[in-house]
Amino acid sequence: MTSLSPATLFQAHSRTNANHPTINLSAPDFMTQSPQKKSKRFPSFTLNSTAKPSPPPLVVVGSAGADMYVEIERLPKEGETISATTGQTLAGGKGANQAVCGGMLSYPTYFVGRVGNDAHGKLIIDALVGGGVVVDYVEEVGEVPTGHAVVMLQSGGQNSIIIVGGANICGWGQGLGDGDLEVVKSAGIVLLQREIPDGINVQAAKAARSAGVPVILDAGGMDAPIPVELLRHVDILSQNESELARLTGMPTETFEQISLAVAECHKLGVKEVLVKLGGRGSVLFSEGKEPIKQGIIAAEKVLGTTGAGDTFTAAYAVAFVEGKSKAECLRFAAAAASLCVQVKGAIPSMPRRKAVLDLLPSV
Repeated sequence: MTSLSPATLFQAHSRTNANHPTINLSAPDFMTQSPQKKSKRFPSFTLNSTAKPSPPPLVVVGSAGADMYVEIERLPKEGETISATTGQTLAGGKGANQAVCGGMLSYPTYFVGRVGNDAHGKLIIDALVGGGVVVDYVEEVGEVPTGHAVVMLQSGGQNSIIIVGGANICGWGQGLGDGDLEVVKSAGIVLLQREIPDGINVQAAKAARSAGVPVILDAGGMDAPIPVELLRHVDILSQNESELARLTGMPTETFEQISLAVAECHKLGVKEVLVKLGGRGSVLFSEGKEPIKQGIIAAEKVLGTTGAGDTFTAAYAVAFVEGKSKAECLRFAAAAASLCVQVKGAIPSMPRRKAVLDLLPSV
């Protein structure tokens, strides 16, 4: 099928959605309207006709779910019922987190995902739209629930998580549809994670590669080997040192060990490997070149690290597609992550572009 250029894609949306609200993608502050009608595809939000032409978008193909947080003193024993100190449900999922980060950084962002016909699905759509994300390619499936997780936070700091894959795993039918593949091919960059079936990621990565679109795969999510077929169609592999260790079966405690593990990734076909090292910063390894190191940008306070990794990867993707140098991409991502950890929750912690740019000159 012939791929559409980004301009053609956006023009098509404007023609077919004349009755829907007109919203400027570059201004997530104003994107607070929810879709008015539940359907298989959610209504699109069109570009303001007076706005400047948009660049090729960031397209995130991935997971979206509702995270139910409960704070407890301890885990219940078998057959026991206990009371939680507090509880709340927030939109999440690595795919949704990264898409909202792109939107909050004022870059045109599309999300391709699946939700159920339930309250959790509406929660996710509202969060995506509120973050400036275009939801044309979010499909509602009626047979399975929206993906969700129960996160049990114990007073001593230990976390226990139960995940229900729901639509993230079972909602893809025969795979990505023609419309999904067209928007992937028309992207400036594609961002994937491992909370949806590997087959969907392979399909998206192959479509992007066929159109010359770079692909970043965040290795976070499924604790299982990454198919070699997927790695061969990925341009940048983003992971922390634990994920790197699981992928390669090698130790990653020192920089030398990390370098050797990354070399194994290069052998699998990945040209660039981005390693997130938490408090030690990050390193970008490009095959045949010297690694580029980036230290952390210290936060004034740390209230939560839930969305820090997703923020870093998505911010790196935005800087990359905007044409910044690799060192600048790392610095931009580090600044975004520094702001992220100063707010509780994943999606609520995604920083605005102005805040990131304001922070950079001071560090």
